[in-house]
Amino acid sequence: MEDFDRNAVEAEIRTAFDAYERALSENDVPALSEFFWEDPRAVRLGPDGGLYGHDRIRAFRRGRDVSDIARDLYEIRILALGPNTGSATCEYRRIGSGKRGAQSQVWKRFPEGWRIVSAHVSLQG
Repeated sequence: MEDFDRNAVEAEIRTAFDAYERALSENDVPALSEFFWEDPRAVRLGPDGGLYGHDRIRAFRRGRDVSDIARDLYEIRILALGPNTGSATCEYRRIGSGKRGAQSQVWKRFPEGWRIVSAHVSLQG
């Protein structure tokens, strides 16, 4: 097993996760784009299908409906898988509509910082 400070890595991922959530709640499109790995292999799967590559993820952010984005998170779990990789999962409830959903993210440390390389978001209809 790889020797690393699990608590420190999980704290770093949690800090990045919280910053991403702030950007999401503010619909800060430039910041949201920066949180995803700038690579054609980045993936975001959602209720309306998959977005493959950073350019498609960024385009989605620019055009999405933000009328019901305020949400409360619960069951947040951060897991360090190594010194430079981890996952974040949570469930959420949208404040306006009451719809419930869940998300999972794989985070990877790059020279420019922690980035989401793969994400999945679900939302009850």
